[in-house]
Amino acid sequence: MSAVDTPEVLRIVQRCEALFEDLHFNAVKDWKAALPGRKAIGYMPVYVPRELIHAAGMLPVGILGGGDQLEVIQGDAYYQSYICRIPRSTIELGLTGRLDCLDGMLFPSICDVIRNLSGMWQILFKDKYVRYFDVPQNYQDAIGGTYYIHELEVLRDGLAALRGKPITDAELNASIRVYNENRAAIRDLYAYRAEKPWQAPTSEVYLLLRAGMVLPPEEHTKLVREYVAEVDKLPRPKRDNARVVINGSFCEQPPLGLIKSIEMAGCYIVDDDFMLVTRWLLDDVPSDGNPLEELSKAFLHRSASTAAKYDEKREDKGQFLLKQVKTGGAEGVIFAAPSFCDPALLERPMLQDVLSKHGVPHTAFKFAENTGQMAPIREQAGTFADSIKLWNAA
Repeated sequence: MSAVDTPEVLRIVQRCEALFEDLHFNAVKDWKAALPGRKAIGYMPVYVPRELIHAAGMLPVGILGGGDQLEVIQGDAYYQSYICRIPRSTIELGLTGRLDCLDGMLFPSICDVIRNLSGMWQILFKDKYVRYFDVPQNYQDAIGGTYYIHELEVLRDGLAALRGKPITDAELNASIRVYNENRAAIRDLYAYRAEKPWQAPTSEVYLLLRAGMVLPPEEHTKLVREYVAEVDKLPRPKRDNARVVINGSFCEQPPLGLIKSIEMAGCYIVDDDFMLVTRWLLDDVPSDGNPLEELSKAFLHRSASTAAKYDEKREDKGQFLLKQVKTGGAEGVIFAAPSFCDPALLERPMLQDVLSKHGVPHTAFKFAENTGQMAPIREQAGTFADSIKLWNAA
C-alpha cells in the first residue's frame, strides 16, 4: 500500500488481511452466533459447488491450510515428509480445535493426498459431515454429465439431511444467482488488474480473494466492488515492470510474502491460478432451469483448466495458459508450484514445452505455504523480469 492510499482502501485491505491471518475463524463463529442454528461447511481447494452449501442456508468456508503462521506438530504424524504441506497443516487445524466451528468438510477431487485426507477426516472427526466430492473425466453430457449430476444430488441430499429439510430447485437457482454476481465481480477485478496492475497489486487482490473464503458471498461481492471503485481513485505510480502470469498455485497457496517478493522484483502479476474456486466457472450459470444440470454443463464445458482437471485431448494441454498470457498482455510465465505437488509438477514440463513453442519466456521455482526465505525467489524473479525487458528491447 502507498502513503497516498485513501482511508477506504486501507480499511478494506486491512480488514481482508485480518481475515486472512485469523486461523481461529472468528468471522465464521460470529456469523453462526448471529442466528442460532446456523451451520458452516468447510471445503478444500480447488473446486466445490458452493452454491449447494449456500442454498442449504449454510456458510461455505474455504480451508487452505495454515500458511506460514501455523507450526505443524501433530499433523506431521499423519503424512510422510515427501507429501505437500497443506494436508499436514489442515489436520493440525482440525486437531487443535481451530475448525470446531465447522459442521462438515468437503474434499474435492484434486489428488490422491486429498482423497486420503477425506478418509482421515472421517476417522478423526466422526461427529462431522464429511464428503469426498468427485468430478468426471469424461465431458460428454450423457456420460460425464450424468455422473456429475449424481455427485451433485448426493451432496445436495447430504446437506439437506444435515439441515433437516430438502433443498429446493428455487433455493439452488437463487444461490446460483448470488454466485454469478460474485464471479462477475471477481472477473471485473481481474480485468481491472490486468489493465492497471500498478493500481491493484496482486498482494491486495490475493487478500480480497482470501476474504471470500470466510465471508458470505453477498458481503464479499460488495467488498470486491467497493475495492475496485476506491482503488481507481488513487494516484499510484506506474513502473516499467514485466507483466507475468503465475501458474501452479491452484491448491496449496503461497505465503503472502512470496507474492510481495515477486512484485518487488519488478513483476506485475496480470493473471494467476490462486484461489481458483472463485473463478473455476468461467461465466454465468443459467439460473432459470434445472440447477444441477446447469451446474454440470458449466463444469463440463465452461470451467478453468488446471493440473487437477483432466484434459480430454492432448492438443488442449497448455491452451488455457496461452489464452491467459494473450488476454492479460503478459510477457512471460512464472511457474510457482508447491513442493511435492504431483499434479502441478507433473504438468509443468508439458506447459513449458507449449510456451517454448510459442516463444513465451518462462521460469520456475517451488515453494511451501510456510516458506520463510524469500531472497532466492526475489532474485530469480528479478533476473527473469530483467531478461524479459532485455529480450523485448533487442
